[in-house]
Amino acid sequence: MKLETLKAVQAARDSRRAIVLAKRIADGAEALVYADRVDGELAQADVVAAARAALASGRSETVDTSAGKVFLHAFVPPPRMIVVGAVHIAQALVPMAAMTGYDVIVVDPRRAFAADYRFPNVTVLQEWPDEAMERLKPDASTAVVTLTHDPKLDDPALQVALTSDAFYVGSLGSRRTHEKRKARLLDAGITEAQFGRIHGPVGLDIGARSPAEIAISILAEIIRTRTAQTEPAERKVKAA
Repeated sequence: MKLETLKAVQAARDSRRAIVLAKRIADGAEALVYADRVDGELAQADVVAAARAALASGRSETVDTSAGKVFLHAFVPPPRMIVVGAVHIAQALVPMAAMTGYDVIVVDPRRAFAADYRFPNVTVLQEWPDEAMERLKPDASTAVVTLTHDPKLDDPALQVALTSDAFYVGSLGSRRTHEKRKARLLDAGITEAQFGRIHGPVGLDIGARSPAEIAISILAEIIRTRTAQTEPAERKVKAA
């Protein structure tokens, strides 16, 4: 890999931007394929189309193209979960999400809750959610879950999440709580369409009661949402 290519790949990974390195096996000719542009020698339409398919699937593979055999090396950021509220449900949800491959970040300004010993091996930010969310910039591989039941913490985080590309936004609370939340967020400038993105009450309806059961229902809903958005179209047709 050329030095400039290596730097570009690293920059994309640092910014959580998906990228595919297309490399012709015969002579090493390269191209970097992003969602919105192509940099490099291999700009043939079928090469770019195959690379964009690799972007969507996250799978690396060798393909036959009009330019010859090309190896597509996909660098796709891992799914990320931002959990606002270092509460009991979060203590169950966080390790399960980490086990399923999510890069988990817990956000809570309350030091008594957001202690590293309560959430080992994940990033814990003792920051106000709106400030943390603005810095973290939720992308299309990010799920956001608010669990505090405190509008001062949940609402600012939701305002950022709902105007971002986050593939999932969920918020804990009863239907009555959700209606109150809707009134507050609409007053704050969130549109009806944006508010409609919230999964609330959060989680699949499996009759969950304990913190661990609720965590399972939340993670299951996140997995279902992400799978529905990323599975190939042919699988969806077959499933139907």
